[in-house]
Amino acid sequence: MKFRLTIALATSAFLASQCATPSTPAAIERGPWSSPQYPATRREAHVDTYHGEQVADPYKWLEDPDSAESRAWIDAQNELVRAHLEPLPMRAKMQARLRELWNYERFGLPTERGGRWFSSRNDGLQNQSVLYVSEALDGRGERVLLDPNTLSKDGTVALNGSALSDDGRYLAYGVSDGGSDWTVWRVRDVANGADLADELRWVKFSGASWTKDGKGFFYSRYDAPAPGAELQAVNRNQKLWFHAVGTPQSQDVLVYERPDHPEWSFGGTVSDDGRWLVISVGEGTDPRNRLFVDDLVQPGWSVVELIPEFDASFDLVDSDGEVLWLMTDYLAPRGRVIAVDTRTPARAAWREVIAQREEKLEGVAFVGGQFLARYLKDARSLVTAHRKDGSLLREVKLPGLGTASGFGGRASDTQTFYSFASFTAPGALWRYDLATGESQPHRTPKLTFDPSLYVTEQVFYTSKDGTRVPMFVSHRKDLVRNGSNPTLLYGYGGFNVSLTPSFSPARLAWMEQGGVYAVANLRGGGEYGVEWHKAGTKLRKQNVFDDFIAAAEYLISERFTRAERLAINGGSNGGLLVGAVLNQRPELFGAAIPAVGVMDMLRFESWTIGWAWASDYGSVKNADEYRALRAYSPYHNARVGARYPAVMVVTADHDDRVVPAHSFKYAAAMQHAQAGDAPILIRIDVRAGHGAGKPTGKQIEQSADELAFLDRALD
Repeated sequence: MKFRLTIALATSAFLASQCATPSTPAAIERGPWSSPQYPATRREAHVDTYHGEQVADPYKWLEDPDSAESRAWIDAQNELVRAHLEPLPMRAKMQARLRELWNYERFGLPTERGGRWFSSRNDGLQNQSVLYVSEALDGRGERVLLDPNTLSKDGTVALNGSALSDDGRYLAYGVSDGGSDWTVWRVRDVANGADLADELRWVKFSGASWTKDGKGFFYSRYDAPAPGAELQAVNRNQKLWFHAVGTPQSQDVLVYERPDHPEWSFGGTVSDDGRWLVISVGEGTDPRNRLFVDDLVQPGWSVVELIPEFDASFDLVDSDGEVLWLMTDYLAPRGRVIAVDTRTPARAAWREVIAQREEKLEGVAFVGGQFLARYLKDARSLVTAHRKDGSLLREVKLPGLGTASGFGGRASDTQTFYSFASFTAPGALWRYDLATGESQPHRTPKLTFDPSLYVTEQVFYTSKDGTRVPMFVSHRKDLVRNGSNPTLLYGYGGFNVSLTPSFSPARLAWMEQGGVYAVANLRGGGEYGVEWHKAGTKLRKQNVFDDFIAAAEYLISERFTRAERLAINGGSNGGLLVGAVLNQRPELFGAAIPAVGVMDMLRFESWTIGWAWASDYGSVKNADEYRALRAYSPYHNARVGARYPAVMVVTADHDDRVVPAHSFKYAAAMQHAQAGDAPILIRIDVRAGHGAGKPTGKQIEQSADELAFLDRALD
């Protein structure tokens, strides 16, 4: 999600209150997978009315995660999940193997500022990556600049953004606590490694962009929420500020706000030459935006609405004097690069620099006098280099089928760096010579497994309405398609997010055990541009579920697996995906892990940044969109008497993106509905949030639980 990224039974039986309080589950008598005794969960006769229709919400009380009743319920549910997972031999085995697989170096892309080189590195099992500074690219004189592992004992304080001043003197950095989206920004002196007194609070969904002179930076923040409401209060009225180094936040200068449009968000970026402040003005998670500018050469703040229309996406590439180069999907649903002269900004005067092509344009940078354009070709990376006039110079030769990220830099650079990763090998760093077009390895991690034993193939299958959908399928090379392989199908399908090849130690452990790992590129994502995204939104959201169901049917028909050995997984909007298809086709799957999912589609607009997701989901305020939302809402469509496969819901008590009430209410409804013997469990992490910045130790613990759960559920 950009702030990211996500039919009720109104009968007397459904409304009946059990008037019970949570209790500790009884001991499991017939082994860990016999039908469990769930914690008693009170059902209340609460009803909401939408467009004249009454909809029951029997677990509304679980929306308050801090009430005594909710805390007792959380504790009882965690006891239940522990009772099921801890006796499993596979859990300890997986935890040990995951520690081995996770223990490899992970590198961040190197950046040069003021003659110094900056990069991040994780030695393997460190909870958080460490930021280093050195005097040369080869690491001479390297020292630690910022180690987030020293900021908390449990590793749950994480770096959540950083920006270097152009002269390399200062590092602005943001940290989040316990997985929250709220970020506190500070300023560190690079020379001595000490923090200045600067402390910026109530920052969320914002980076920092320095002025060329290094005197300060632009950032966005919200007003402080009411005490006690930090993790659930609705976030609106974001404002753009300028912070001068060495001054208190109370003296920050308000650059831009729009109280007449509380749903607008602002992201300020200073052009490479320092001339322009370019403000991207968004509405929720809609990829379209407006573009405003301020000429920083002129004194004071004078924001000009360069592109006031809200009909396409516009992202700054760089500037050339009075001209801005922009990446846009205006009149080009798969993306192109245009030049806009700030003196004559009318659309008729816009000039095309790099035309749209068959592949989806993901990003562009102007480095060393060249445009480096990153494309998606059927959800895998393709990179091209272009001269300043936009003409094609060359296609960059990549190491294989995977994801290339990076290629950043400045107009004066002679080299750039990128990371390349696949489903079967973690990211290695490559140095790209801008003059010769050659790539050379820069840093490659040492591994505790052999990537050559595994293979990824890209397949295409047909969805319900005839749409051709791509899917990556990874497994051991010696796998036999006998219809019995345990298979894990992952999906997202929303918010213009593209699922490209990436490495996960947990998925590698799954494949080591003979499992198949499949990633479906569903509609609603960004793999093929604007039209692909829109085809999976609002009244067309069912297309996403149909695509996922068709992926499952393909894996079965091609004899990778069978229904009893097929599991599904997704997080956030992907958690919604898993919950929805479970209700629609429970017989198609043997297990499911919906993580931090958007499960109450009638209430998602009521918390934190949920209102922003209406661009993808629609809103209950509109009658037709309400009917579509209610038709697939996982919480409201848990069918009493259905025989569901084993389900482990995963959430966190500090998730202020998709608040845990979604998962709490959904798990309670599923436990009440389940007529089969397979368990419906919920794993509630503490001191954790939506997922970003989760410490390595917690990732290993959760992955071991998930793999042990799947091993037993698909047995």
